[in-house]
This record gives sequence, C-alpha cells and structure tokens, in this order.
Amino acid sequence: MFTKIQLEQGVTLYTRKSDQFKTVNFAVKWKSDLDAKTAAARAVLANVLEDSNGKYRTQSELRNKLDDMYGTVLYTNIAKRGDSHIFSLNVECVNDEYLSDVGVLDEAIDLIQTVIFDPNMDEGKFDPDIIAREKRSVIERIRSQYDNKTSYAQMRMLNILRPNSPASISSDGTEDAVAALTPETVLSTYESMMTEDEIDIYVVGDIDEAEIAEKLKAVLNFSARTGRKQVAFKTDETVKEDKLKDVSEKQDMKQGKLHLGFSTPITFKHPDYSKMQVANGVFGGFSHSKLFVNVREKESMAYYASSSYASHYGLVYVMAGIDAELKEKAVNLINEQLSVLQNGDITDLEMDQTKALLKNSLKGAFDSARGQIEVYDQFKEMDENFTAESLISKWDTVTKDDVKEMAATINLEIVYLLSGKEAVTDE
Repeated sequence: MFTKIQLEQGVTLYTRKSDQFKTVNFAVKWKSDLDAKTAAARAVLANVLEDSNGKYRTQSELRNKLDDMYGTVLYTNIAKRGDSHIFSLNVECVNDEYLSDVGVLDEAIDLIQTVIFDPNMDEGKFDPDIIAREKRSVIERIRSQYDNKTSYAQMRMLNILRPNSPASISSDGTEDAVAALTPETVLSTYESMMTEDEIDIYVVGDIDEAEIAEKLKAVLNFSARTGRKQVAFKTDETVKEDKLKDVSEKQDMKQGKLHLGFSTPITFKHPDYSKMQVANGVFGGFSHSKLFVNVREKESMAYYASSSYASHYGLVYVMAGIDAELKEKAVNLINEQLSVLQNGDITDLEMDQTKALLKNSLKGAFDSARGQIEVYDQFKEMDENFTAESLISKWDTVTKDDVKEMAATINLEIVYLLSGKEAVTDE
C-alpha cells in the first residue's frame, strides 16, 4: 500500500502514489511514550509550532503565506494510541499538475522544514507570551471535556477503572501539568522530540515517489535514534479486582450518564482482533445492534445506548443516557444483551449488517488521503503489508460462533453513573 524508505534509524518515510486526489498530503508523526506531564508539554508545543515560526514570525504572516500557496493547509494535532503519544504535523497542498505555474509542492516541503527545524525563537528560547497563550488554549480544551458531561463521565470511569494507566491518560495531559509548564520545559520537550522520538513521514498524492523521497531526504535532516519497539499494549493485571466497582457521582445536570467498563484479553494484535470488532458491532457498535434496538428502541430506557471497543487497552465501553432512577434496570438490560451474545443468539441480519458497516467505515476512511495515512499508520504495527482488502476478508470469515466466543471473554468491571443532584440515590 505504501512504499517504505528508511531515512535514518528510527526515521521512516512512507509514500503512496495515487491519482485519486488533486492534492498532495504530508504527515510527519513523532511517537513517544505516553505520560501525563510530557503529553501536556507536547500539546502546548503543537500549538506553538502551528502558530508561527522563524520565517513567518506571526500567525497572520503564516496564514498569508498559506493563502498565497493556493490555500495550502497546515495544522498540528496530538493523539494517543496504546501507550504511545503521537504528535503530528499535517500539510495539504494542491498538486502542481493542476496549476498554470508550478512550485507549490516545493514551497510546501520548504515550509515543513521551516516549521520543524526553525521554530519561532529569540536567542534560542520560545517567546513567553506565545507559550502563555497556547497554555491557555490547551487548558480551555481540557476544561471543555469537563463541560461535556458524556466526555467527563467517560474520563471519570476510566480514571477509576485504570488509574495511572495509558487508558486513562489524556493526550493533552492534565490542567495542572499544563499550568506548570515554562518556556524552558517546552523547549526541552521540543529538543527531546527532535532527537529521541520515533518518526514516521507520510506522503500521499499523484507524485513521483523517488523524486519526493530525494527532496525530503535533502531537507528533513533528522538524526538517527534508537526507535521505539512496537509491542501490543497489555492490560495491567495488577489493577484488576474481582469485586465489581459501582460508583455514582452527582453534578448540576439533568440527563444521567451511565458508563460501563468491560475488560477482554482480545487486544489489537491478538489473532482474534477482527472477530472482536464484529462482536462489538453486534453488541452495541451500530444502530442495528442489540443495545440500540433493545435498550433504546424497544424498552425506551435510554436516550442513547452504544458500545465501543478500545482494542489497544483490552476494554469495551458501554455508554447510555438514562434517567438516574432507571440505573439498575438499565444495567440489568445491558448485561442481558451481553448474555444473549454469549449464548449465541445472533441473527444472520445482525451479522450481515455489522460486516457491511465495518466495511463502509473502512472504505470511507480510504476516500481521503488523510484517512489512508491514519489507517495505515495504525495497522502497519500489525502488518506492514496491510491492505483494506485483507481486513475485509477477515471480517467476512467471522461466524456467529466466533462472536459467541468473543462475547464470552467480555467481563464487566465497573458501573459508573453521573447524574443530577436531585436524582434519587442508589438503594
């Protein structure tokens, strides 16, 4: 799917020639161990590098330059995957082939080099005013998670279920960690990222792969680094307890947020990963699923009800919006739907619809260059020869017995309810 070129130890270029798009997409990804303090510094640094640089010293100067480059898009983002923190620089420019005057592609490569190697500094230091502004921006983003009650409930459930674990660490770090940052600590993080992180560079578009590789080799002078060994994240057995956690908390709100956390030994690199994807789809992943149909539609017990599979952590989450006094009934009904799966009570239609929607979701991702990069960046950890067809073929072979077998591995560990202060208390 992608052509792989090793630029340096720990620095890899992946190119994909495709006439599917009229633009050329670049992504540079720095990958490091996930930690709350370093995540906070990297989140602020992402904003700083996107804001300006040594060549375009203000946000408006950089935006004007991008406009001059026929609306070239440049942005950074941070994410987490398993026990990795991922810092990305993304650039999308129009292909020179569609312009009367060429040169935008070379300008985009030059701009990428500038953003990475020539950040906005004075005498080797970041501007304290820019750091302060971007700290406020990240803190506002973190606080917005508290304002979104569904996000807050999920975060609280994870903090209780897997404290001090990659599963519960935010890619933005914590508000306290961001507040404690100084220009010096952000600079130290930048220097560490440039010399120690594993780096993957992606290019997708109607390109000459050999030519683009030579151009990037010439300007992206990353030094060799050890590189991180890719391993499947394993659930920390020491944090598990035999006793079911049952936690209720209250805030000023109306609709109750019921979040259930289940564990499973089936993780991303497990041979049965594709089977668990189908099992989750039948359980609560889509609008035809057992949770949606039975908890939301038939019983009208929930405003919404769905499940998601966090494969890197070996966790399955169920989220439902309910009236707080219906907590016990809702939990029992959710558990009943899992029991139905474990007993193998699954229809052909449920299987067919789940597989079709999984396929459509994957094909939808491949409709964009950015989607192709993100999907491949994840699945290459499992198989560098990964293709969409290879994953689809695995879904096609999943049977009802496979789903029954997967459901048997799903174990409820926590029931968490966030509700209004006026709601009745648990019996």
